[in-house]
Amino acid sequence: MVRRPASRKRAGAKSNAKASPPSVPSPADDDSETTEPSDEAKARPSRPKVEANSGDDIGAAELARRVADTLRRFRKERQLSLDDLSQRSGVSRAALSQIEGGRTNPTLSVLWKIAVGLEIPFHDLLGTSPNESVLVLRAGDAPLLRSADGRTESRLLSPGGSSRDTEVYELRLLPKAIHRSEPHATGTTETVVVLTGALRVGAGSTIHDLVAGDTMFFRADVEHFYENRSTHETRCMDVIHYGHGRT
Repeated sequence: MVRRPASRKRAGAKSNAKASPPSVPSPADDDSETTEPSDEAKARPSRPKVEANSGDDIGAAELARRVADTLRRFRKERQLSLDDLSQRSGVSRAALSQIEGGRTNPTLSVLWKIAVGLEIPFHDLLGTSPNESVLVLRAGDAPLLRSADGRTESRLLSPGGSSRDTEVYELRLLPKAIHRSEPHATGTTETVVVLTGALRVGAGSTIHDLVAGDTMFFRADVEHFYENRSTHETRCMDVIHYGHGRT
């Protein structure tokens, strides 16, 4: 009697069978002991989180909206046409129209020119908060302004509504950056404190070179500039005080 060979189909099916991988318990199924936070940790207030893009790309849209609203309001209060404000600020009528319509993000120098033309503190153009006894401005909410070439950044540190006469700014200048400013309203002064790097400051016909720790006070109702002549970023604080020459 001749035996038949084993069925190939059956053998093949057996050889193709795969063993199921061992199951791995998920963290939710893990019965291991977990460490509960201490009572002290529970009582400690959590630190507010700052979104990665806050104060930059997302803040730019909000800043444009604020500037558009305040520009329109101040211009109408002063009964100025776009042509009138253009003559007073040195900003073209077309640019003013776009800014007032919220269709563009103005640069640092353009905003300064508009503020001077309207004779208002710079922070008033950015929009202010109601007067309160305590005001907090979170790091991610501080408006960030850039120069046209992107090499100078200015961040307003004074909470809106804190003072109509004094503003505090953080300035950052990349290597070889230079920022020129038009004269502010009569009686305006600035105090610059260099935190890191080196800074050249010119006010009128006077020029001084500063390093970290140096402070310079000057009248800002003349043309002035800030220049980083080094190969490293410069960071400084700029305190602007408005005199009685503005309205």
